[in-house]
This record gives sequence, structure tokens and C-alpha cells, in this order.
Amino acid sequence: MFSPSEEEHCAPSKDPVKYGELVVLGYNGSLPNGDRGRRKSRFALYRKTKANGVKPSTVHILNTPQASKAVNCKGQHSISYTLSRNQTVVVEYSHDKDTDMFQIGRSTESPIDFVVTDTVSGGQEGEENPITQSTISRFACRVVCERNPPFTARIYAAGFDSSKNIFLGEKAAKWKNPDGHMDGLTTNGVLVMHPRGGFTEESKPGVWREISVCGDVYTLRETRSAQTRGKLVENESNILQDGSLVDLCGATLLWRTADGLFHTPTQKHLEALRQEINAARPQCPVGLNTLAFPSMQRSRALSSLEDKQPWVYLACGHVHGYHNWGHRSEQEPNAQRECPMCRAVGPYVPLWLGCEPAFYVDTGAPTHAFVPCGHVCSEKSAKYWAEIPLPHGTHAFHAACPFCATQLSLTQGCSKLIFQGPVD
Repeated sequence: MFSPSEEEHCAPSKDPVKYGELVVLGYNGSLPNGDRGRRKSRFALYRKTKANGVKPSTVHILNTPQASKAVNCKGQHSISYTLSRNQTVVVEYSHDKDTDMFQIGRSTESPIDFVVTDTVSGGQEGEENPITQSTISRFACRVVCERNPPFTARIYAAGFDSSKNIFLGEKAAKWKNPDGHMDGLTTNGVLVMHPRGGFTEESKPGVWREISVCGDVYTLRETRSAQTRGKLVENESNILQDGSLVDLCGATLLWRTADGLFHTPTQKHLEALRQEINAARPQCPVGLNTLAFPSMQRSRALSSLEDKQPWVYLACGHVHGYHNWGHRSEQEPNAQRECPMCRAVGPYVPLWLGCEPAFYVDTGAPTHAFVPCGHVCSEKSAKYWAEIPLPHGTHAFHAACPFCATQLSLTQGCSKLIFQGPVD
């Protein structure tokens, strides 16, 4: 099986090595207004024609701002740690022929390879949902991949700006390690969670950690932007694994390795599953009209509802066509509806297929819906995401639908769908 990205994305050169992909949680296959340039819902990392990685070299301890400027103007990559008004430690970085560097952040400046903006719950964006103030750093993090097998990918907090500098000011958390090298944390931090058991049907959530500017692993700070770092976790690393999650405080990215993507369902496979469900001609048990899942394109865009759109009573899972009765509340007509099949009361929502293959842990049939949004995927994928606590705001964690970022119900993360077949 080939991944959807290999089917649909133009590779930069002949048979390039693909390190993996970063996929933004909360989008169902593309951004609501379409993927454009460096701003898209998924970003493929390929081996560059020429290595652009860097590694630490010379360390300067400077006592005047002028001296610091002089070092930063040399045109080399550097990280500046301001200890006080009178003292700055500048670590110069030299070219590394064995690695490629990819930078992620909110800035649209040229050093950023993948532009990421705040994810709005519900999968919508634009003028109706303006982000008042983004919490994602302009130069949030960098992923460094080894150019030779096994093509290991490592993540580091902070990215180099247009002047090739990372600047940690007086207020940033920073310190000198016992071996003498400087390190620090970004304002809102870069958090990483490696699932236990990889990204498979048997995977379980790992523990969220914070990654430093130099790639060390720490326990979480008391609050997201506290100035005191957590404890060093010596037996864990910043190496990304298939299924690792990277949180930038406003958007969460899923890392899929090239091998992991090879085993995910393709767009063609998901389309075949959709057609298989529709070919079985599921019926509304009340209206007896045939139901059909909308096309993948319409599901991605959450476009206007169709006449044959399946709806579900999430409390029990009975699938119906839309009908306008059984309300328990006039204010929120679909929040509390009584199922005519079993009298269970709960939300009544339209069903939409999950179209982003990277979020599936298996190739199973779409049998389960997330509660309360109604996105549908395989049972094992639904149960996996229902168990994953994702960072929310500056100190909360909760499970969310990967296709639209809606917070899942605490009592019931997903619901098994019960279809009625044709009476004839």
C-alpha cells in the first residue's frame, strides 16, 4: 500500500528519501480554506539535495551588547542566552553535512518550512473564528533528520530566525548543565508524547514531556510558561517515533514515519470503505429512506448537509436520517433528543467520515463515531484517540477528535454505530 501523500503530493526530485510527515490534528484532510504553499494540514519531510543541518561549535561568553551583536552578525547560526544585562553566552553552530533541518512555526518568514497557526475546535477557521492572540511561537521548533539510514528524526524547541539566531532573553528559562553547555526552554514550551507500543492497534498513551532548545527531555513545568524547568528525564530522548505527538501550545502535530505511512489506509481504501457502506443501503428505521455518506470531498469541507446524510443518536448509536422531532430542549434542539428505537436521550448529530488517513491506527471499517462531533472512523482508531490526553490551553489536558479538535465527552469518547439494513 502506498500512502496518500505518495499518491497525491509531488515529490521534489526523483525517488527522494522521505523521512516522514507532520500532520496537524483538527483537520480532516486539508485546511478548511484549502492548503496553500507552506500553510497546509500535513507537511512531508524529504531528504534535501544539499544538507542544511547545523551542530554546536564555538562558545563565546560576552560582557557587552556590542560584542554579542558582532558575533550574531557573522552570518553563522547561533543561540544567544542572555544571563544578565552585562553577560550573554553565544553558542555558534557550524554546518553539519550529515543532517537536514526543518523548521516549524507561526512566522511566514523564509526560515520556516511549515507554517502552523492556532487550531480552532470544530475544524473551522477564518473571519467567524478569529484568534485574538496566538500562543504559538513564531519560530516554534525544529526537526533534524539524519541523512543516512535509519534516518533518525530528532525534535528541538525553538527555530532559527531570519538572522540565523535563536535568542533566549533574560526572562526565558535557561541554565548551564553540569557538563558546561547552556540550554533553555521557550516561553510556552514544546511538549512531546511518544505512544507506548508505537502507532498501532495495541498502542497506549505515553507521558507528556517538555523538550529543551538543545533537545533534552524534562518533566512538565508547573504551568506552561513557568520560569522553573521540570526535572531532567535521563532515560528518554527527543527522537521522534511513529505516532509521536508534538504540541506547540495552540496546535498539536502528529509525526508519522515513512514506514508507518506505508501501512496506513490510503485515500482509495477509505473511499472503498465509504462505497461499501453505501452499497449496503443502510436505512432510516423510521422514515425507511436509504442513507448514504457524502463524498470524501464534502466530508473534508463539512459542507451543507445532504438529504441522505446519516444522523446518529450518540447515546445509543442508532443511525437515522434527519427528522425534526423528539426534542427535549428548545434552546439547543439537537443537544437532547430521544431515540425512537430505544428511548435513549442524548445528542443527535450528522455523521461525517474521517478523511485524514494518517490518524488511523488500522485499516478497519468505519464503525464508530466520536462523541459529540460525529466524525466516523474504525473502532480501534476511535478508541485510541479517545484515550489520548491532548494539551489544551496553558495547563489542561483532554481527549479530542483528531479530525476536528472538538473536545470529547468525558463519559463516552466514542459510540458504536448501529445501522439498519434495507427491509426488502
